[in-house]
Amino acid sequence: MGYELLIFDWDGTLMDSADRIVACFRAAMTICGMPPQAPDAIRATIGLGVHEALARLLPDSSPERRLEVAQCYQEQFLFKDTTPAPLFPGVDSELRQLHEAGYRLAVATGKSRRGLDRALEISGLAPLFTVTRCASETRSKPDPLMLNEILAVSGVTQDAALMVGDTTYDLEMAARARIDSVGVTYGCHAPAELQVHGPRLCIETFADLGVWLREGGARDGRGRHVAQGR
Repeated sequence: MGYELLIFDWDGTLMDSADRIVACFRAAMTICGMPPQAPDAIRATIGLGVHEALARLLPDSSPERRLEVAQCYQEQFLFKDTTPAPLFPGVDSELRQLHEAGYRLAVATGKSRRGLDRALEISGLAPLFTVTRCASETRSKPDPLMLNEILAVSGVTQDAALMVGDTTYDLEMAARARIDSVGVTYGCHAPAELQVHGPRLCIETFADLGVWLREGGARDGRGRHVAQGR
């Protein structure tokens, strides 16, 4: 397959942060005097930039009102909420193995720059990534601009890059950028939703990605991971 650059979504792919994101959105809406949205509705927007997420969640609110909620959300997420948001099992060790194997690693996320930098510092993963891109500094997923900018900075061609994510926004972005993708099924969107955008495969654990890359891989009819020799 010849991949050189592996590009990862963050929330729902590397970090188990969905509960924290939901809690912070609900708290921000309550503080701003709005009825909090249902958790499932908020989970469905994870992966988008905060402003794009709020445009979907609060379509009848004014831009100024949504900006107020966005600012409150960011304050909750960065400074006040204490909901645990650990890395998913196997992420730390697998990323380090991929890095040592010579893959270049990147992040394409709907987080803000402040949010991603904080997460990279806390997780200890910052040294592994050669380039990162956030929704606060470019267009939100599923627009392909984020990936195109990462390719330009990295000097890597489309056929040498792979996008790994847990939402339809990740995989649609990859398809629009003409980059191969892998869907992870333990995040925010269901496998059937991910399959719509034609990932090379879907994986049930993060460690499956390394198996597929190291040993070569195949897909069964449902797009689930099947390693050669198993």
